Amino acid sequence: ERLERSGRCLRAALARGRLRRRLPALLLAITVLGSALKDSDLVPDTPLQNKRNPLNVYFVKVAWAWTLWLLLPFITLTTYELAWSKFLYGRTKSALLVLRRLGALLVGTAVWYLCTELFIYVENLTGECSLQGKPGQPPRLYTSKRECQQDSGVWNGFDISGHCFLLSYCAMMILEEVAVLEALSIDHSSKLRVVINVLFVSLCFLTMIWVFMFLCTALYFHDFSQKLLGVLIGLSAWYGTYRFWYLKPFSPGLPLPNIPLSSKKHSYSR
Repeated sequence: ERLERSGRCLRAALARGRLRRRLPALLLAITVLGSALKDSDLVPDTPLQNKRNPLNVYFVKVAWAWTLWLLLPFITLTTYELAWSKFLYGRTKSALLVLRRLGALLVGTAVWYLCTELFIYVENLTGECSLQGKPGQPPRLYTSKRECQQDSGVWNGFDISGHCFLLSYCAMMILEEVAVLEALSIDHSSKLRVVINVLFVSLCFLTMIWVFMFLCTALYFHDFSQKLLGVLIGLSAWYGTYRFWYLKPFSPGLPLPNIPLSSKKHSYSR
């Protein structure tokens, strides 16, 4: 019963679109205000400013893995149940729809990988190594952050905030995917409902962690321009997929299948 009540409360807050509409502006506001507080030295010292804090080590450092492994069963179960019970698809067509929707996770993995590699490339391209040379040895030319750090140097480059990018992208992706609960109706006594509620509550809890750690990043790490560019790339990746590409026929599609594109556009913009 507690799980059911928690699911209903979180569904009202997350799955019906209110937070989904407001979160992009909230993330941008956090970036601006958090950076202003950081630059003004108004942020108190807390354990969260240490990169080795548990939330950063065990959650943020593997943020995409957490998001992927919770969305994988959630998308599978909700898409199959929706196709089977509400849209009366056969088992084969329902399974194919599940595979199509799981393509969103492949797209997300590609976005995460390509953007991460881009950030590393930009930092290597714009940086230089600060290292105390040994007497009698000619200065060495370093071409990457890894080479510099291997010799205990400090690499100074334009470090686009990977945290701001990934946390914003993961949070928005989760909110888009849980929108499927708007159309899903499962009997209260069903074990499937319990499993979906567990996954849904876990995803909501994970989203709260991502937003909280996004706030910590804005308050304690990176320059304003690095954070702003990171969150803009994350929001652009979300917008380019869920608000543009996934409305097209040849795409993983949106979480609510078999709805005319005009209706989908309305649902995802309200």
